[in-house]
Amino acid sequence: MTRDRLTKLIEDSGYQLVEPPVLHPAELFLEVAGEDLRKRLFVTQGPDGSEYCLRPDFTIPVCRHYLETAPGTIANYGYIGPVFRHRAAGSTEFLQAGIESLGREDREEADADVLAFALDASAALGVAAPEVRLGDSALVAAFVEGLDLPPIWRARLRRMFGDPARLAAGLDRLAGGDGGIEGLAGHTGFFAALEGADPEAARAAVEDILSIAGIAVVGGRTPHEIAGRFLEQAALSAGSGLGEEKIAHLRAFLDISGQPRPAVLKMEEFAESVGIDLSAPLDAFARRLDVLESHGLNLDEVLFAAEFGRRLDYYTGFVFELHDPADPARGHLVGGGRYDGLVEHLGAESAVPAVGCAFWLDRFAAGGVK
Repeated sequence: MTRDRLTKLIEDSGYQLVEPPVLHPAELFLEVAGEDLRKRLFVTQGPDGSEYCLRPDFTIPVCRHYLETAPGTIANYGYIGPVFRHRAAGSTEFLQAGIESLGREDREEADADVLAFALDASAALGVAAPEVRLGDSALVAAFVEGLDLPPIWRARLRRMFGDPARLAAGLDRLAGGDGGIEGLAGHTGFFAALEGADPEAARAAVEDILSIAGIAVVGGRTPHEIAGRFLEQAALSAGSGLGEEKIAHLRAFLDISGQPRPAVLKMEEFAESVGIDLSAPLDAFARRLDVLESHGLNLDEVLFAAEFGRRLDYYTGFVFELHDPADPARGHLVGGGRYDGLVEHLGAESAVPAVGCAFWLDRFAAGGVK
């Protein structure tokens, strides 16, 4: 019954049901999905050494379908099917459903439409009043940019965002404490030699060393990625942390939470107090709130947290999750957001506006929905 309800709702809402292939080149997920997904993949190798994986979610497969069938257009897709990933609890093969909207330039309207669909579908699946949590990766990225951090730190913070415990530990390390990256400790002489070197030359040197040693892939990482991690560790080893003041500013910003509109004011005031211009992303955020209200969402019942993010690297802006307040232990039932850079990364000639959400149907079923 769950599948039938969602199929009808997806089609009635104007989304075209698609069923992308199950098997995909692993590098597509390794490059853009982030550390959290990397360690959960089911990977196999072809006769020529190429690595493939079973789809761990639908967003990247749907984007590939878009590039193959309708590039440069506005397209709205829906899906229901199995995905495959290692999990701490539950089956490694489970049913997922969702929608993806690509090519719409009216970003705030598209964001609101996706969240409205998520709320309608949740009600149809038996959770009529879910707890709505909002975040915005673009706000955090703009604040980090305003702190004038070295690119290597911006990249590392982006990887941590969406995992509060990992982010907190990472900030401790970046402040000048234990800067180590797991598995790379004990090589301070090598890191000191790399620090200050031309980045491309240093990266090429590390890749050459790995090649000479016959190392092609370690933990799903290519030599290019491993070299990048070594360069990051070199910067840490040399003591070039972020500094106490910048860490304090970042912690204070990430601590901002509450109802969305008061949170906007807090972010604006704090950013101004430390000399960072957030006017553009805050204006976009405020416009989105207006549209969400016009769709009937009561913002007084919505929780915003600056530190809240989705644990996938490709999200670039608005993010959200829906939880069952009667059973929070189930985790999020629906999660999604905006990922404007993903389609270009997969091969489009330029950035494509994109937003979507996914339903964890086994979590709905755990609450008694059939």
